[in-house]
Amino acid sequence: MREATVERNTKETRIKATVRLDGTGHYQVSTGVGFLDHMLEQLSRHSLIDLELTVEGDLHIDFHHTTEDSGIAIGQAVNQALGDRRGIRRYADALIPMDETLTRVAIDLSNRPYLIWKVDFTRDKLGDMDTELFKEWFQAFAQAAGVTLHVENLYGENNHHIVESCFKALARALRGAIEIDPRQAEAVPSTKGTLGGTL
Repeated sequence: MREATVERNTKETRIKATVRLDGTGHYQVSTGVGFLDHMLEQLSRHSLIDLELTVEGDLHIDFHHTTEDSGIAIGQAVNQALGDRRGIRRYADALIPMDETLTRVAIDLSNRPYLIWKVDFTRDKLGDMDTELFKEWFQAFAQAAGVTLHVENLYGENNHHIVESCFKALARALRGAIEIDPRQAEAVPSTKGTLGGTL
């Protein structure tokens, strides 16, 4: 199985993240931030990537470091689990409805990190979590995983639905992009001949 474990320890957070790309969507997530846990559980369940994540963060300050560093750790683990990215489909997209909300995500496992984020919120917080932190999570994940990621909320009113549809759309796009293409299972999907290392 394609899997990896990352441990990230700083003065702000202590994190252990394990991913299994060829999983069933099994998750054990504990960040200390309830809403973030809920979103990462959605990510695992709908991508079929098994995820084990524990975070001890400086929540007495705010949720920023826990949110950003969890994105980094999960991204690094996905990057390592992908290895040289041989045989993957590489590109995928998803269009996810959630009641009145519709969100689109497109992904390229290019090893060239880039985030386009076209998501607006009408509330500053969901529960105790600042809505501005969701962009920070997606940015950290894209950078650490080495993916080009476009996230666009096409329309929606309920902020919870908007955020959840973003994570579910990422999950479904990831599920498609990491799959092994039986027509090129031994080939790297690039005319460069490589997607690993430094491009």
